[in-house]
Amino acid sequence: MDADDERDRGAQIDRWLVGKAREGDPQAYEELIRRHRDRIYRIALRITGNPADADDVTQEVVIQLWTALAGFAGTSAFTTWLYRVVVNRSLDHRRRHRAGPEPRETDLAPVAGPERSVVAGEEVRAGLEAIARLPETQRVPLVLCQIEGLSYAQAAAITKTSEATVRGRLARARATLLAEMRSWS
Repeated sequence: MDADDERDRGAQIDRWLVGKAREGDPQAYEELIRRHRDRIYRIALRITGNPADADDVTQEVVIQLWTALAGFAGTSAFTTWLYRVVVNRSLDHRRRHRAGPEPRETDLAPVAGPERSVVAGEEVRAGLEAIARLPETQRVPLVLCQIEGLSYAQAAAITKTSEATVRGRLARARATLLAEMRSWS
C-alpha cells in the first residue's frame, strides 16, 4: 500500500469515526482523538513554543472537538478541519498568554557525546525560540508545511489563504530562520 492509499484509508476511517461520534458514540470519539492527539500536540507545541502551553491547547482542543464536531460540514477532510481548529486555538492561547518558549531538556533529541549534547540542545532551543519569534503569518505555514509535511494546498485550506500566499509566507519564514540560525552553522 502506497502513501496515497494509506492517506485515503485514514480519511475513510476518520469520516466513519466522525459520523459515529456525531451520533453520540463516545468510543468513536475516543478513537478519533487517539488517532490525532500526537499531531494536535506537535502542532500546538510548534506554534506556542512551550510544552506546557501545548499541553493546555491539546486539552482544550480535545474538549472543544466533542461539541465542535456538530459544526463539521464534511466539505473538507477531517484533518484539514482539525488542523484549522488546532492552529486557531494555539494562536488564541499564545495571544492570551504572550509567554516566550521554554523548551525542556526532555524535548530535545539525544545526541552522542556530552559536548555535542550541550551544543545540540542549545541549537534546538535556539531553533524553537527562532520559530516562536516568527510572525504568526509565517510560523503557521512553516509548522504545517515544513514540520508537519502538509502540502501547500492543505496548508492553504487550513489557513484560508491561497497556495501562493502559503508559499510566499513559507519562503519568508525560511529566510528569517536561516538568517537567525546562520551563527549555528
